[in-house]
This record gives sequence, C-alpha cells and structure tokens, in this order.
Amino acid sequence: MLKILKYSFFDLMRSRWSYVYFAFYLLLGVVLLFLNNDLSKAVITLMNIIIVLVPLIGTIFGVMYYYNSKEFTELLLAQPLKRSSIFLGQYLGVAISLSMSLILGLGIPFIAYGLFKSNAIWDFSLLLVTGTFLTLIFTALAFNIALNNENKIKGFGYAILLWLFLAIIYDGLFLMSLVLFEDYPLDKLSLIGSMLNPIDLSRTLILLKLDISALLGYTGAVFKKFFGTNFGFIISFIILTIWVIFPVLRIVLKSKKKDF
Repeated sequence: MLKILKYSFFDLMRSRWSYVYFAFYLLLGVVLLFLNNDLSKAVITLMNIIIVLVPLIGTIFGVMYYYNSKEFTELLLAQPLKRSSIFLGQYLGVAISLSMSLILGLGIPFIAYGLFKSNAIWDFSLLLVTGTFLTLIFTALAFNIALNNENKIKGFGYAILLWLFLAIIYDGLFLMSLVLFEDYPLDKLSLIGSMLNPIDLSRTLILLKLDISALLGYTGAVFKKFFGTNFGFIISFIILTIWVIFPVLRIVLKSKKKDF
C-alpha cells in the first residue's frame, strides 16, 4: 500500500492543479493578512471559504483521479496485490496531497506574519485541522461514488450533487424544518442534524473554539448548551473521525466485492 500511496502522491504533486490549489490558498492567506491584521477575523473569513471550497475540491479530485487512473488500477489488480491496498493507497495519495496543498498554502503566510503575534494562531491551526478532515471525508466519499458508477458522467454528476446537497441544500432544508416545527422542542433534532453533515459540524467546531456567540447560530448554540465548549469540541472531533472511518471502510469492502 505504501508504494501505491507514494506513486499516487507524487503523481498528483506533479500535476499543475496541485500547484494551482496551493497558489490559491497562498495568495488568499497573503491578501487576508494585508487587508486585515486581526487573525481572528481572517480565520472567520477563511472558514467561510474553506468549508465550501475544500469539500468541492476533494470531491472533484477524488472522482477525477479514480477515473483517470482506471487503466493503471486494472493493471495493478492483475498483480498479486490486495485490492484494499491498491484503493487505500490511491485514496491516501489523493487526500494527503490535497491536504498538503491546503496546509502549506495557508500555513506559509500565517507563519510568516502571525505565528508569534497573536493567540489566534491556535484558532488558525484548528482551521487547518478541520480543512484536512473535510479533505479526507469528501475524497473518501468521492471514491465511493466512483466505485459505484462505471459511467464517468454519472460519477461526476453524483459527486457534484453530493457536494451541492451537503454544502447548500442541506442547510436550507434544515432551516425550513426548524421554522415549520418551531412549536416543538428541536434541540436534539438540531444536534443530530449538525452531526449528519460534516460541513456544518466543521463550522460549529471552529465557532465553538472562537467562542463567538453571535455567529454560532441555533445549532451551534444548542451544541454549546448541551456539551459545553470543551466537551462539544471533543464530541465534534470524534464525529468527524467517524465521518472519515466509515467511507474508508466502505472503500475497502466495495473494492473486495466489485467485479472489475
């Protein structure tokens, strides 16, 4: 698996899109620091960008890499290699390369300008951690979609639909349900609803750490009320970890049963 991971990682690191992804975050970090010296405000701005853009990039890259390397994958399947090792290696190669582009792209300007100037650097570190979690989650979901669909158009369509649903449609439906059933106790429903969406959960995790009550929203306020800041912080991390584990396990199981 390590050899496949290494090959996939360096294959993607040679791709121009990895450099574009890295350059985008590098430029974004530099611009935010020049426009605003307050790292806390920069973290909030970056949060709004990352929780939408990172899942989209992870989804597209995951699906695209699977389909583009399909012939090479079939060649590997003809070798005495475990199927799980092949697909886990490819998945980790994609996820780690994207995570590195994100961490280095944002990390370089923030280390240069803000590491020793403000305690907000720890909030920024949390932003990188949640961004990495979202990359791992949505890349795994993309591989699951690609494994289930031989047709490229369907695979890309379902992948974009998944991102669109979790990033935009889910929030709208959730807010509508809260408005329609406002006469009923909805605290537990809002907790479960936020846990079922890694994007919402990541946003809540960052806002709990920043402790900005005005931006927490209903679900964030309920999260803080039920679990408190520290415990809610831990619960959020555990659920995000579960969001990573289950899609990865499904990649392993699906790859063993799939007829290539």
